[in-house]
Amino acid sequence: MTSDGQEPLHDRMSRLVTSDRAVPHLRSYFGLGPQRDATTFTGSRFESLAGGGDRPAVADTVTADDLIAVQTLSVRIPPQAALDLLEGDLGVRMSDLLSAVPSGVDMVEAETADLDRESAAHRAWDLLCGQRGIGWVTAAKLLARKRPRLLPVYDQVVRCALGRPESPWLELRTALRANDCALHRELTALRQTAGLSATVSVLRVCDVVLWMGHREDHRENGCAGT
Repeated sequence: MTSDGQEPLHDRMSRLVTSDRAVPHLRSYFGLGPQRDATTFTGSRFESLAGGGDRPAVADTVTADDLIAVQTLSVRIPPQAALDLLEGDLGVRMSDLLSAVPSGVDMVEAETADLDRESAAHRAWDLLCGQRGIGWVTAAKLLARKRPRLLPVYDQVVRCALGRPESPWLELRTALRANDCALHRELTALRQTAGLSATVSVLRVCDVVLWMGHREDHRENGCAGT
């Protein structure tokens, strides 16, 4: 246990990732189970829609495809902010910041400067959160669409499952790196066991396992952790 009585993040995540439910949850979410038509979640297209938000031609630009992709995760960019992202100054400012955020880099490999409060990624998050109608969940999901290997989808359910870490990006990176990157390797193996494409990021595998494993308890109990 940590000094505040919580289970260490690496141990908490490893327990959830190695659960017997992890593979069935992944297969169900991505429509690979026997009841695929009934159980596939729209979020299964979040990363792959229109070739992905991090493909070279659009990696540093927020596009209409990105705005639709975010909607598959049950959030919506308000119309005025959407127009500003597509055609206005907000889009220009986001592009400037995104151009300074590494693309094609897994979180486990990232430098502290890529994820800390002074990073371009965090400044992009702050910029989005400063727009009317865009909260921290929506901001996190849009950034995860642009940098799926580096930045996680992060919402209330996942935050709760992780024990509400103070610095989620840095603490998650530390957990992925612990014990010679054991958790990162477990997630990579889990992706293969579930039969998912290698184009599904390790962070997305992690997010889906945590979200699927905790969403019912979170909704029914309003709990503060798993």
